[in-house]
Amino acid sequence: MKKVFVDTDICLDLLSGRKPFNSVAEKLFSLADTGKIRTCVSSLSFANIDYILKSQYSAPNSRQIIAKFKTLVTVLPVDSKTIDLAIASDFADFEDAIQYYSAIENGIDLMLTRNIRDYKKATIKVMTPETFLSKPR
Repeated sequence: MKKVFVDTDICLDLLSGRKPFNSVAEKLFSLADTGKIRTCVSSLSFANIDYILKSQYSAPNSRQIIAKFKTLVTVLPVDSKTIDLAIASDFADFEDAIQYYSAIENGIDLMLTRNIRDYKKATIKVMTPETFLSKPR
């Protein structure tokens, strides 16, 4: 089964219903739900997701949404080495660096994001969810 790292932006597209991106996110996570792919996210994503969802929903509702979402993903750790790699990197955005090195440190060779330009120096494949969904599996 193909493992893909999913950036927080795509998770939020799904969970907050951000149009027009939510329909692609729904298709992507549907593949995870049916066992066709394994979606991975960093533990950092959950803090970011909760922060955003609390502005849209109540705190208890945000937690319920997150609990359901957690069943669709594998949560990857952010450890000291991941942080050290992010600090030493030349990523302009520190959060992007943490996400990237979470994928690298867990042996994932494909990252999905809507912000490809943020990962210009990536040594793994980086693509949009639209591009990923258009490729045969």
